[in-house]
Amino acid sequence: MSESHGTKAVIAAFLANTGIGITKLVAWLLSGSASMLAEAIHSFADSANQLLLLLGGRLARRKADQEHPFGYGRERYVWAFIVALILFSVGGVFSIVEGIEKLQEPHEITNAWIPLLVLGIAIVLESFSLRTAVKESNLVRGKAGWWTFIRTSRSPELPVILLEDVAALTGLVLAFSAVGLSVLTGNPVFDAFGTLAIGALLIVVAIILAIEMKSLLIGEGATPEDHQRILAAFNASEDVEAVIHMKTLYLGPDEMMVAAKVAFPPTSTLEDVARSIDVLERHVREAVPVARVIYIEPDIYVARPDIAPSTDHIVIQSGN
Repeated sequence: MSESHGTKAVIAAFLANTGIGITKLVAWLLSGSASMLAEAIHSFADSANQLLLLLGGRLARRKADQEHPFGYGRERYVWAFIVALILFSVGGVFSIVEGIEKLQEPHEITNAWIPLLVLGIAIVLESFSLRTAVKESNLVRGKAGWWTFIRTSRSPELPVILLEDVAALTGLVLAFSAVGLSVLTGNPVFDAFGTLAIGALLIVVAIILAIEMKSLLIGEGATPEDHQRILAAFNASEDVEAVIHMKTLYLGPDEMMVAAKVAFPPTSTLEDVARSIDVLERHVREAVPVARVIYIEPDIYVARPDIAPSTDHIVIQSGN
């Protein structure tokens, strides 16, 4: 479900950014505004990023094979990380370089009404793109706050689009203000400052994205809420004496692996254990649907007071 919502937001953002980018480029050619050029490059970079997100989603749907037995779900994280690098290099660094150049050699803005008109229209269109991203995100984020959703989402598309759209809308406002001040004061330096501000904004957003995607690439486990749901599913069984230890890992945005060592009564037969494991797997998947790969190792719980619990060996006794 999250993937389909993300795809819709990505396509909406791609269409908006492509149209806006072409319009900005024409406005730059007619006016010579550095802020307008920075915004045009920003829009084209965003369009390329959205194509990469779509590519990542397509590649991630490949079936598991012998070389990648857990599938290709993390392809989406790889391409989202590349998006952050492109946003940093093409969008942010280019704008900074262009702004420094315009500070050293200021150029007067001609036909100022053109970039102001284009920026005004772009602000409206970008607002619709952001609205789509917010609407799609609301379908999956639940009661989580926006920053929490961006930090904890295991699906990369929506957080990337949200941050890109917010950065794009903020950049448009900065560009509009910079061009307006240059026109009102007759000083093109404000246009250069606007370009620098846009570049700094894009670099900050790119760094945030890179940090989040790096964490997902390394491997993140279940959220605290899902972790508790999985434990509750184990402990709800009368056959489980204790969850000796458990680890989770997202194999992709829509697939999580659960590995647990579970203590069963010493009197249980092999048939009893096998039946209990089947039931546990079903209950865990009902509690957390993305928990598709589940490994349960049966064991017998023996209290060891001389061994202190740790993150690698946590004994969670059933309440039954």
